[in-house]
Amino acid sequence: QVQLVESGGGLVQAGGSLRLSCAASGRTFSSYVGGWFSQAPGKEREFVAAVSRSGSFKYYADSVKGRFAISRDDAKNTLYLQMSSLKPEDTAVYYCAASSGNVDGRPSNFHSWGQGTQVTVSS
Repeated sequence: QVQLVESGGGLVQAGGSLRLSCAASGRTFSSYVGGWFSQAPGKEREFVAAVSRSGSFKYYADSVKGRFAISRDDAKNTLYLQMSSLKPEDTAVYYCAASSGNVDGRPSNFHSWGQGTQVTVSS
């Protein structure tokens, strides 16, 4: 199994930007589809973005299209989420995840999860 550790979260004003990183260890991350999910207090975990093993196919939730960008650097075994034009409703814990399946926004498709990093957007 692959182990995942997120970093880069924090407090930012609305309209600002953050870049989240997810460092993978244990197995080569290039073997996996990478994904990002968010979970706000009292809500279920929601899909944010996913990227194929080659990096050529990227899939986004409608709520983040045009604002967030997922990418991967397999040489560094790292997954990224560039977040721009942040809104207060983006406030959540963000989790990275790995899947041995296809690019799919369902949390059940992902078998390895990080511990999460908090993103707080103030108005």
